[in-house]
Amino acid sequence: MEIKTATFVVSNSDVRKCPDGRLPEYAFIGRSNVGKSSLINMLTNHKGLALTSQKPGKTQLINHFLINEEWYLVDLPGYGYAQRGREGRDRIRKIIEDYILEREQLTNLFVLIDSRHEPLKIDLEFMEWLGENGVPFSIVFTKTDKISHGKLTENISKYSEKLLEVWEETPPFFTTSAEKKEGRDEILDYIGNINKS
Repeated sequence: MEIKTATFVVSNSDVRKCPDGRLPEYAFIGRSNVGKSSLINMLTNHKGLALTSQKPGKTQLINHFLINEEWYLVDLPGYGYAQRGREGRDRIRKIIEDYILEREQLTNLFVLIDSRHEPLKIDLEFMEWLGENGVPFSIVFTKTDKISHGKLTENISKYSEKLLEVWEETPPFFTTSAEKKEGRDEILDYIGNINKS
């Protein structure tokens, strides 16, 4: 799939104020500082579409971007950012959970995982929660340019082992590097194929 247009539409904290209509939505989520904004900018070929920040926890709203006038790319707040404080964390969690559980247009959730780390409890628990709620999701391993191929393979296989303790099969996964534009075609083709089906 070729992205011809990517337009920012709306930011909000309330799922009821998301865009009307029946266009499919593909949302991206991950722990703070997982490289989500960089990945979104790489996928859309728009350098400043999603705001990147050295400071974790930058995205605090649901951001809708209309792609090719055909589907929405949705940038969700990161989960598990400790420095927000209890109240801030609860507010963000409510925004995330309301969108994921109530938004009928959500077609697939891409869960971003920093490929440099071995399986983290917070990521595994979040994916388990998605499974319990029947939310279709895929895993995107980010920052693969910052790790050796051997270590990447090892970390992915550790994630697979952990997931297979809960599921019969693992969800689809992608390996990406925003720096090297790796994984872009695979993710966009995946979205394109779902949209056609």
